[in-house]
Amino acid sequence: MSMFDQVNTKSYSFKSSGTKISLAETIQEEKAKPPLGIKTPMELGDNTGLFAMHTDPARLVSDNLRNLIMTNHGERLGFYDFGANLKPLVFDLGHDAIDQEAIRRISRAVEKYMPFVSLANFRVFSDRLDNDQVAKVGIQITYKIPLIDDQVRSLELMLYVGG
Repeated sequence: MSMFDQVNTKSYSFKSSGTKISLAETIQEEKAKPPLGIKTPMELGDNTGLFAMHTDPARLVSDNLRNLIMTNHGERLGFYDFGANLKPLVFDLGHDAIDQEAIRRISRAVEKYMPFVSLANFRVFSDRLDNDQVAKVGIQITYKIPLIDDQVRSLELMLYVGG
């Protein structure tokens, strides 16, 4: 009587150990881009994780830049000065002096928190198409990310204003 007869054991054949993984499948898995950051607005992820993630660095930077510009001072816990703080200016956007102040605030925030982004142009526009009572003031910012490539990218943000 052997030691294995006394213990509750299971025995398997090597032939039934599963499917063979080809080298091509292994290489394909290695080429999958790793997640870099959570997409905002947050949404449930697929089978790769709990939340949807960015895998493209340029899209991650664009998402983070949008969040930086849309954030007002005091909204980010632990970083009171995080953001461009455009809310106090939103009623007067479209006037030269206020537009210059908005450009200064955006430039200051980007220089401090995202210095790898190179801002190019700033444009203000208004939109009253879908509602006469609430105006939407939009800003369009063009920028480059020199560390990634020389492509000019554009970011369009809508700020809601009471009418």
